Amino acid sequence: MSLLKRIEQGQGGQGQQIPTPPSTSGGGQNNSAGGDSSRLSSLQARRVNAPITSPQAGSYFDLKTRVQNKLLAELDPSMDVTRTDEVRRTIQDLFEQILTEENIVLSRPERARLFEQISAEILGFGPLQPLLEDDTITEIMVNGAKNIYIERKGKIHRVPVTFENNDHVLRIIDRIVAPLGRRIDEASPYVDARLPDGSRVNAVIAPISLVGPVLTIRKFARNPITVEQLIQFGSMNAESLQFAKACVEARLNIVISGGTGSGKTTLLNILSSFIPGDERIVTIENAAELQLRQEHVVTLESRPSNIEGRGEITIRALVINALRMRPDRIIVGEIRDEAALDMLQAMNTGHDGSMTTLHSNSPRDTLSRLETMTLMAGMDLPARAIREQVSSAIDLVIHQSRMRDGTRKVVNITEVSGMEGDVITMTDIFVFEQTGIDNGQIIGHLRPTGLRPKFMDKIEAAGIHLPPSIFGIGERRRY
Repeated sequence: MSLLKRIEQGQGGQGQQIPTPPSTSGGGQNNSAGGDSSRLSSLQARRVNAPITSPQAGSYFDLKTRVQNKLLAELDPSMDVTRTDEVRRTIQDLFEQILTEENIVLSRPERARLFEQISAEILGFGPLQPLLEDDTITEIMVNGAKNIYIERKGKIHRVPVTFENNDHVLRIIDRIVAPLGRRIDEASPYVDARLPDGSRVNAVIAPISLVGPVLTIRKFARNPITVEQLIQFGSMNAESLQFAKACVEARLNIVISGGTGSGKTTLLNILSSFIPGDERIVTIENAAELQLRQEHVVTLESRPSNIEGRGEITIRALVINALRMRPDRIIVGEIRDEAALDMLQAMNTGHDGSMTTLHSNSPRDTLSRLETMTLMAGMDLPARAIREQVSSAIDLVIHQSRMRDGTRKVVNITEVSGMEGDVITMTDIFVFEQTGIDNGQIIGHLRPTGLRPKFMDKIEAAGIHLPPSIFGIGERRRY
């Protein structure tokens, strides 16, 4: 039997004896104390939801750490870690050498397992590396060292993957944020960041997190989703996409709204692919994640303050600066604060065709949130003046939702048609209609309402002519 097996099964040397708890059959006071201690331990275990660990598991971590530390000590610190294949070959050679020198006998599967884990620690993101490489996983959620969940096909599952301890999680978080010039510590216990592949990362640590370091990674497909796939997944149909494409090409201002994880950024990436390649696009984000395919794109990223509380660059400052960069279009990854005022001003001052995303529950709620965020800018403006700004700046709201079965669907495509008194008027052009449920899957379609938007003259002025059938006019539609 190999050394690793003996370590894991506790059969090495004279054998490992797992200590048994002291008897609580003694009298009075000792028995009560033992009972209180037992209940406290049980309560703590339930609170952190910690799996039972054994001395053997600890011994395996000791072996992994010992080999890993010796390997790090022998690696050339000047080696370019971006040359992954070359570094991996070097690690492989040193790994084999160390096992030979220390007479560590492992079977081939054990050797491969240990090497992959150590390589992930040095070149990747430790226990998360296999999850990051799994293209079927769309979200990774780390709730402390021992509780890791993933989202696959819209459903959340717990996975049998753990970190060694909370310090191990903190090391991985530091590895993510340090190359971006960002920090996370007690003074600044949360941070937004991104991985090299563009995946979005949020990390929260103590003292605001009471369950240990919490890490949330929103993964993005290596190959961006195409228009055909969007139709195949049932998020939109061909008619609604043709209409949305015409709106982008005709330089209408569009807000994509929805809840967390509803697919707003994915849809923004797809709609932005309809922007002509000869236009200058400026994108503004907290953590750069948009995947625009045009050649002439300028990407700007906000920056938090440094340890001295200085140097912060906000989305609002970037929007103001973007106006001086001669953009044809401005795309803001997400509006969440007073930057809404400057975005509305940009849309109202000749930068047509701009797009952004926003968290909301419905198209009507989208405009209400825009109004509220504009008030956050501290401008003493009457409500009617703000609503006039919103109604004249925004042409279209596309609202997306994550359904109960885990699928993401566009549920409303709504025109912002103007003002009636003090109220912004809106007209649904397409609405999702659920017709049933089949084996837990929601059945329905995005149907036209039979109404043509008032901005059709802008679309036709751009030389785009949509058939009336797209809006359900002139023929009876079948689904």
